[in-house]
Amino acid sequence: MLSSQTQEHKCIAVVRVRGTISAPLQVRETLRMLNLKRNNYAVLVDNRPSFLGMLKTAQNFVTWGEISKETLTAMLKKRGRLAGNKELTDDYAQKLGYKSLEELADAIFNCKVEYWKLPEIQPYFRLHPPTKGFRGKIKKGYGMGGEVGYRGEKINELIERMI
Repeated sequence: MLSSQTQEHKCIAVVRVRGTISAPLQVRETLRMLNLKRNNYAVLVDNRPSFLGMLKTAQNFVTWGEISKETLTAMLKKRGRLAGNKELTDDYAQKLGYKSLEELADAIFNCKVEYWKLPEIQPYFRLHPPTKGFRGKIKKGYGMGGEVGYRGEKINELIERMI
């Protein structure tokens, strides 16, 4: 049990793929707790057991995987928003004590700071639908040729098409 507590945290990107009409109440509540209010919204979480349990509950409505530092930086620059729908700038990063958005992205990637706990920030990213659409059906798991569920490093390709 000690090895799981010393395990390093990884930054995970979660993207909502499906709507919740006729979804079970537990799934709708889980998506609300994750701040995934609409389709094509993304959030950043780490791999704590509580978050992984939430992802397991909502696995038929979201897709997730480990995000790369480059994709995270691009997502912060293009889609990161402050309260009032203002763009995320280097000035905001300097106000938090970082030199630039790249340094802030590095801190988020290494789980030194949690993105959704930053002051005056929208805790989610509003993304476009993916360019050229989803590759598979949104009702099938990723391992079976669909879109929902865990996809590991391949989440970066999807997010880059959605930015």
